[in-house]
Parts: sequence; structure tokens; C-alpha cells
Amino acid sequence: MISTRGRYAVRVMIDLAENGNDRYIPLKDIAARQEISKKYLEIIVKDLVAGGLIAGASGKGGGYRLVRKPEEYTIGEILELTEGEYYPVACLSDENNCCPRKDTCKTLPMWSEYNDLVHEFFFKKKLSDLL
Repeated sequence: MISTRGRYAVRVMIDLAENGNDRYIPLKDIAARQEISKKYLEIIVKDLVAGGLIAGASGKGGGYRLVRKPEEYTIGEILELTEGEYYPVACLSDENNCCPRKDTCKTLPMWSEYNDLVHEFFFKKKLSDLL
């Protein structure tokens, strides 16, 4: 399940894409338009800046802006940055898939296929698709 953190991060990115035009947007403006607590957004944008998805500037004329064009972002990268990697079952989260039942598990192929579908969906979806 995608948490509020991930959903709000996508909304912040959409807001910056719609209102930025390569200029910095104050966080209070984003918070007001998106009806999200500025305090909560401060945590989210800190992660987005640290992850290199947006740039921040303080002082007069400061705020946040996208560092790339909207069509160059995938929803998957935004969600993965804020949510971590998504796996529908624990045995897929381990690269080595050390589950002792992996060779006999009848459900593992289904979970693996589902995981691939979700990953492909979010990594094919561009930020620009949501504008």
C-alpha cells in the first residue's frame, strides 16, 4: 500500500510541474494549494532534495523547483525514494530469495509476476502523464 508520504510526494511534484516554470515555489504556496500541512511537507521535500529530484533555495525568492522536465521523472522513482522499494511478499524483497520453500512454492511465480506488473506500471508512468 502506498502511504500518505508517497502520495503527497507525487502531489508536490505535480504542483511544482504545474506552477514552477523553472522558478522556485515557496512551500507555503504548495501546502495551501494541496491542502497539506506545511510541517509534513517539509519532511517530504527534504527527502526529494536529498534524492536529487528537486532543488531548494532559501531566502527571498526561495522555495523548491524541479531539476528536470516533468517527462523525465517516473512515478516509480518518486515513490521508491519516499516509500522505499515495494514488494508484495517478503520473499521477493531479498535479492537472493533465500526462502527455503522457493523451489516448491506454488505461489511464488504469481507474486513475482504481480511485483513485475506493479513495478513496470509505476516506472512507465511519467510525471507529465499526470499533468
